[in-house]
Amino acid sequence: MKQEVQAVGFVEAIRPHAEDDFWGGEEATIALTEEFNADALQGLADFSHVEVLFVFHEVEPSKIVVGARHPRNNRAWPAVGIFAQRGKNRPNRIGSTICRVVRIEGTKLIVAELDAINGTPVLDIKPVIVEFLPREQVRQPGWSHELMREYWLPKE
Repeated sequence: MKQEVQAVGFVEAIRPHAEDDFWGGEEATIALTEEFNADALQGLADFSHVEVLFVFHEVEPSKIVVGARHPRNNRAWPAVGIFAQRGKNRPNRIGSTICRVVRIEGTKLIVAELDAINGTPVLDIKPVIVEFLPREQVRQPGWSHELMREYWLPKE
């Protein structure tokens, strides 16, 4: 069964295009679409963080990867399947990031450290609830730590 998914809002941010690193400290706004009013965000300010699901809308369909590749095309890292990495060139082009809630202004949610660019369609916003986070230690390979080393540093 095919189902259409509509954006619930759009990102307002200073970055016009995707970049690999230095997302730390940046604030962005998620402006809800006209079908929503401020009631849709009611109670969200009681949570410290939200998970934002969004579309990598600038990824051309011809750039989508369905198999294995070297993350960021770095041959020093192993070729891994697209579902073993968080790259933007993925099937369905869906991104997910946990961000800090800064404040709410009417139908606008201001967040910190959302790694989405200006104009990004937002598919959903969910409060982060501890009971939905991993219940045991998270394990990941060394290359992924190396890849993320500068990701959340502030942009100079």
